[in-house]
Amino acid sequence: MDTITRIEGWADKHHPNWLDYVRIALGLFILYKGIMFISNTQALMDVTSTVDLAFFNMALAHYVAFAHLVGGILIALGLLTRIAILFQLPILFFAVFFVNIKQGFLSASNNLEFEISLLVLILLIVFLIYGSGKFSVDHWMKEHPTW
Repeated sequence: MDTITRIEGWADKHHPNWLDYVRIALGLFILYKGIMFISNTQALMDVTSTVDLAFFNMALAHYVAFAHLVGGILIALGLLTRIAILFQLPILFFAVFFVNIKQGFLSASNNLEFEISLLVLILLIVFLIYGSGKFSVDHWMKEHPTW
């Protein structure tokens, strides 16, 4: 636990303000993807069809959509950012290494899903380390503990 506290202290001291805008954009993008998954559930079910258990596919589709909707809002607001990111990481890991890697990096098709998924995964890892920053609800709650 001491290591986590030291990492958080280091990240708070070395967190540039512009990174907060990237966090907000990342959260809004994840929220957008959650809305897209809800509006086109069949596409998400097709992606998860590699597993033959129908109930598991439906549960996985609901988990992805819910995690993206709630996680995107939390990341954009900077509220419980690291916890929201922990729920996003398995989804993006699966998307990068099992779903989108078949296309290849910068493939001939103009579909940039692999590159976008990889970028989002990298940004999630960055914000898992750096945290939410000064322009966040987490920081405001830390500064105003009695409110």
